[in-house]
Amino acid sequence: MGTVLVENIRVYAYHGCLPQETQLGSDYLVNIAVKADLSKAASTDSLNDTVDYVHINHIVKEEMAIPSKLLEHVVKRINDRIFQELPTVESSKVAVSKVNPPINGDVEKVTVILKSKRS
Repeated sequence: MGTVLVENIRVYAYHGCLPQETQLGSDYLVNIAVKADLSKAASTDSLNDTVDYVHINHIVKEEMAIPSKLLEHVVKRINDRIFQELPTVESSKVAVSKVNPPINGDVEKVTVILKSKRS
């Protein structure tokens, strides 16, 4: 078993419960860690035998483009697509961070993390 990390995917998106969040948008960082058997890819040197991180990035960009009130909802959608579209993935950890959230405080970011396993 191995891990593929795709770290700090930067996205500008329109998530939130406040009107200004969905109108003005804000910066987000997305981090993905997926576990899969990477032993075949290590031997064959073939993209078909591994988890394609370009595909993960594509999923993130598409799902982040769909406005949601809650980051939890966005994270679940990303997780669901990873399992639907990447059959070698056994488990995943998806973290979405809103940078400089509008919460009347000096907060760098807020993050929602969900871990899932293939059922």
